[in-house]
Amino acid sequence: MAVYPSNQMERSSQKKWEGKVSSKSTKATGDQIWSLFKDFFNLHKYFPKLATCYGVHGTNGEPGCIRYCGGFSIPSNDRSSSWSKERLITVDDVERSLSYEIVESNIGFNSYVSTVKIVEEDEVGCVIEWLFTVNPVEGLELDDLVKRYEVGLQLIIQKMEDSIVKTFEQLV
Repeated sequence: MAVYPSNQMERSSQKKWEGKVSSKSTKATGDQIWSLFKDFFNLHKYFPKLATCYGVHGTNGEPGCIRYCGGFSIPSNDRSSSWSKERLITVDDVERSLSYEIVESNIGFNSYVSTVKIVEEDEVGCVIEWLFTVNPVEGLELDDLVKRYEVGLQLIIQKMEDSIVKTFEQLV
């Protein structure tokens, strides 16, 4: 797992935070992992810290669609359950990447844009990269936020791999 915070300037300068985490899947191909990430309205199936995720606008997987997510491990501004509405910006099946933005939330993320990329490996498996930019978030430090993404990505990959292996076993 590699973590590359690319902008260490703190809130005093009000520069955007940028971060990147990546992790390898050794039990699934890039196409298998991509098909699950592309299911934009169902991230809760693979992210244990996400209690719910569903579409509120548009068609699942098409740019412009919006999902509602609730139950993140990121604390909310008002100490209630965390939630966000996220719009899918781009989907590229050839490059296996998608970008989305938070359009509304109670977690203090302003000007948030994220990109997920699935990169096929020469050997078995693939690498999943999760990049984000966001205005500095009150109450958080960039390094802490990157660590949360790192843990979240590991949990997501494990659940996705388990789902793919289980589906394969049911077919055999």
